[in-house]
Amino acid sequence: MSHHLDSPLALQDTRLDLTDQYVFPGESGTVLMMNLNSSAAGKDAKQGFHPEARYEFKVHLDGATVENLTYRFSFDEPDQSGEQTVRLHVLTGAEAPDDTASGDLVAEGRTHSMISGPNGLRLWAGRAVDPFYIDLTLLAAIDSAVKDGARLDLTGWRSDAAKNSFADTTIHSIVLEIADDDPRIGTGRDICTWITSKLATDAGGWRQVNRFGHPMVWPILRQPVDTEWASSANLGHPETDARADGERIAQLVAGVVAANGTSLDPPGYGEQVARRLLPDLLPYRTGTPANYGFNGFNGRTLACNAPETMFSLILNRATTAGLTAQQNAGARTDQFPYVVAAR
Repeated sequence: MSHHLDSPLALQDTRLDLTDQYVFPGESGTVLMMNLNSSAAGKDAKQGFHPEARYEFKVHLDGATVENLTYRFSFDEPDQSGEQTVRLHVLTGAEAPDDTASGDLVAEGRTHSMISGPNGLRLWAGRAVDPFYIDLTLLAAIDSAVKDGARLDLTGWRSDAAKNSFADTTIHSIVLEIADDDPRIGTGRDICTWITSKLATDAGGWRQVNRFGHPMVWPILRQPVDTEWASSANLGHPETDARADGERIAQLVAGVVAANGTSLDPPGYGEQVARRLLPDLLPYRTGTPANYGFNGFNGRTLACNAPETMFSLILNRATTAGLTAQQNAGARTDQFPYVVAAR
């Protein structure tokens, strides 16, 4: 899974559990998308967005180490029909990383409806078909190899028989499209993004519950190895990732490529992968085609085969995930809001 059900704290309330982040060019500008609250939790899954939470797109402009632009979403309690009021506040400069700052209210509306804002901005929030695709049997085998620094054992799994473990699941999606002529982002600008969910505390502050930059980092490199490490990392900030996690991630990658004989310099390759993934930010040059691939990261579309990319990167060998974007085409659309609503 990309980030589904990765945190014990998030599992206490699935509305706080982030599953995926996507950044890509849309019909009129740059699309920022976060998905959360997977129905894969079964009976523990809750409906809607948490009314005491904040969901934030964090944007680092022009190589900034700390976010200098934040798009913050908040929701009211559901009404009798299950719909919620959604509000978007924008925070810039020194306010962007500040939980005590209120920012500017730029858009307000209802879930499952398109909402317009200034400078051509538009947003949508609601329940949708999960566009993520992976066979969890393959993930389990790779997790075992990475955790133990062992040879990959694919006994019992065939790529031609792969099945999407999330084929019948839904998520809740927040989709924000920022027009190409928007003065904050526009086109031809280098940005890095991450997403976070935060919950109000009894003391009046905010506690970060989940965060997400690159896909598959938690389910391959953190959660299977050490759940306490995974939970602690969810509370952190990308600025400290390399210092806090770089050595451990490098060692995990070095161990698995050494065991599988896919690198002549396992320690060097492990360090290279850690540098590519940390800080845990998704890079994108606005106005350009997005692709999350082995040879480079430039945003991520709903069609990108992120598991295949990450499996290949961590194992240092071409690794098929057995699934294609075309097989999952029914879970996405070329028109705003790009996800398929599931009411």
